[in-house]
Amino acid sequence: MSTPNVSNALKFAMVSMVAAISAVASAEVMVAMAPRQPTLRAAKVEALMAPPAVGARIALGPVAIAKSDDGHYWADGQVNGTGIRFLVDTGATAVALTPDDAARLGFDAARLNYAFRVVTAAGDTRAAAVTLDSVVVAGARLDHVDALVIEKGLDTSLLGMTYLGRLTSFQATRQALVLQP
Repeated sequence: MSTPNVSNALKFAMVSMVAAISAVASAEVMVAMAPRQPTLRAAKVEALMAPPAVGARIALGPVAIAKSDDGHYWADGQVNGTGIRFLVDTGATAVALTPDDAARLGFDAARLNYAFRVVTAAGDTRAAAVTLDSVVVAGARLDHVDALVIEKGLDTSLLGMTYLGRLTSFQATRQALVLQP
């Protein structure tokens, strides 16, 4: 004849064992069902030469832009099919183009309306709002990207938040800037 305390302890042990087995089985199912994290791949300039159909996003998974020796992230992109070298700047509200890059893209500086006052590292200046048909960086294409043409004081075009903020995510690591289209 068993005592009530031994019987209760046995029941508790059995329930605990069933719960533990159930938890392990559930965890195995969850791991098996979880999507695999795609492998990062370095951006290839050759892949940028033939842009896809309008509205397409080329990259299906994360892509990486390697950190330069100067500590910055430099990205070779395609804007409206023209190669542009960008300094990635998460502090820039918008994609910002130098006057030279804007001219290479076909914008006529004399016809632009420099109606915006902006502050750059070089100080206060004026900027003109433009829309870029497409911007492709490291295989991640976005269409209809708002940008600013900076009248004076910008040495290199900036890849700012009007592009970066439309990505699913981006993350700066010690080695690379990881873009998730």
